[in-house]
Amino acid sequence: MAYLQITLQVDPAHRAAAAGVYEKYKQPFLGTVPGALSKELLVRDEDVQVLHGFRDVADAQVYLTSELFTRDVVGGLSPLLESDPDVCVYDTV
Repeated sequence: MAYLQITLQVDPAHRAAAAGVYEKYKQPFLGTVPGALSKELLVRDEDVQVLHGFRDVADAQVYLTSELFTRDVVGGLSPLLESDPDVCVYDTV
């Protein structure tokens, strides 16, 4: 299993809109992305994180280049971000 963690700096005033982007694309992610297993939105005072579960690292890397991610998700979130997202891919042992 692998995880894709994306940390977003979103002003608290824009967090509801960011959560709306998450909700809009959660089912398409789970239903159409090869190897997708889970997707969770984690919110704390400092930032917002989206944690994606995948079958393996290769599936996570392919998702990062998909139209769903690059056009839809990034396009929807870009106006809400205070800085570039921090993207990390982890493999489990």
